Amino acid sequence: MNRRDFLSLTAAVSLATPLALAPAKARAASSQMLAYVPGLIEQRLAKGEVLLVDYHAVWCTTCAAQDRAITALQAENPAYARKITFIRVDWDTYWNDPVTTSRNIPRRSTLLVLKGDQELGRIVAGTSKTKIKALLDTALAAAGVA
Repeated sequence: MNRRDFLSLTAAVSLATPLALAPAKARAASSQMLAYVPGLIEQRLAKGEVLLVDYHAVWCTTCAAQDRAITALQAENPAYARKITFIRVDWDTYWNDPVTTSRNIPRRSTLLVLKGDQELGRIVAGTSKTKIKALLDTALAAAGVA
């Protein structure tokens, strides 16, 4: 890929994903996500919380589609936001960090449901609202919500 093609592609992705230009805090708030910092996942799991961990890149269109689905599902069912802790791991920062490598995360746009020391479900690069809802329902069930 030459420089001109790269710049054109970069511009197209930026325009297609307006959240890519938003501050990290605003992006995290779009689907009620906590921004990952080292130790956050372990701390929340130790408290007994059920987590949805989103391995996300701001430039990733698949990640943006997942975010739209999660935001819509949270609006449709407030129990998701009340009973599940949503944590966003910035792929560009943590792609080679133990938070990613220890869980064998293959790529950005991976969604993971965790409780205690168990992985309860995972979606890799899937954007189907139905499948994401099923993953969130798995998390709700683990949180004791029928």
